[in-house]
Amino acid sequence: MSVTQETTDPATDPATDPATDPATDPATDPATDPATEVAPGPVKRVRKPRKPTLDAATAAAVDLAREAAEEIAEPGTVGEHLGAVAEGDRLVSHTFACLLPGYRGWRWTVTVTRASRARNVTVSEVCLLPGEDALQPPVWLPWSERLRPGDVGPQDTLPRKADDPLLEQGFEATGDDDVDAVALWELGLGRERVLSAQGRDEAAARWYEGDRGPRSEIAEHAKAPCSTCGFFVPVAGSLRQVFGVCANEWSPEDARVVSVDHGCGAHSETDVESAAEEPSAPLIDDLSPDGLELFGPDELAPDDATGDATEGATGDEPGQAPGAVEATS
Repeated sequence: MSVTQETTDPATDPATDPATDPATDPATDPATDPATEVAPGPVKRVRKPRKPTLDAATAAAVDLAREAAEEIAEPGTVGEHLGAVAEGDRLVSHTFACLLPGYRGWRWTVTVTRASRARNVTVSEVCLLPGEDALQPPVWLPWSERLRPGDVGPQDTLPRKADDPLLEQGFEATGDDDVDAVALWELGLGRERVLSAQGRDEAAARWYEGDRGPRSEIAEHAKAPCSTCGFFVPVAGSLRQVFGVCANEWSPEDARVVSVDHGCGAHSETDVESAAEEPSAPLIDDLSPDGLELFGPDELAPDDATGDATEGATGDEPGQAPGAVEATS
């Protein structure tokens, strides 16, 4: 008598087929079947970190902490004890007022500790820390970020910003000489980066609100805007609609970027009213002596100038006008 055992393929066995296995069938899975209630299992409680308690031995070591602070501080700069804070198990920080000039609100902080089941307290760290109302220096910045417009001197060089938001990718050479020549001639580019939209907007706002915009004192007293002046040279690009360069050597804005609604007193088309010309009065010179000859019809001889002139003055000689005398300077 022989006994045969049938073997089944696990891939085709309904008992092991995942599609018909109740353990894996979503329809009979208690976790996914809303009609099946699952008995709640044990809930794990998450423990919150325990707040350290103030150790009595380390909290009482005020004198030890003060001595440690006075060893590194200048004499007379360790003030009153301000309190103790538990930093951990058997780890306490004592704070003392700082009396150093210029360190208002700072605290001398001395951290003390002791080993487990030990009575001796030792100093772990001494430092000077700022309090809530302490005077502190501004946040440190690299020199490249501390620079402001106007700080760059003739011999200074700024670092290159690879991700400057004010710049964007410019024209790149294509390798075709004809295409590159046309691009350089028409666009005037050829630079690695050019102004981005943000860079143009910030520059335009800065120029327009500055001294060479429409709100400056010289522009308010101008009789005409720069846009109508013959010395106004518009800039290239999209900014030409708002800005240009002054080319008038008599203007205080010469060689500067000005807005189209800026203005000054050196406008090429404005003029001043000239006063009407009045006829000049004749000038009489009363200081320079002049030689006058007052003779009658008959001139006197030079020899008779002294005697006959006197007689002629009386009108005794016929033909001589009375009072005719010779005046010399």
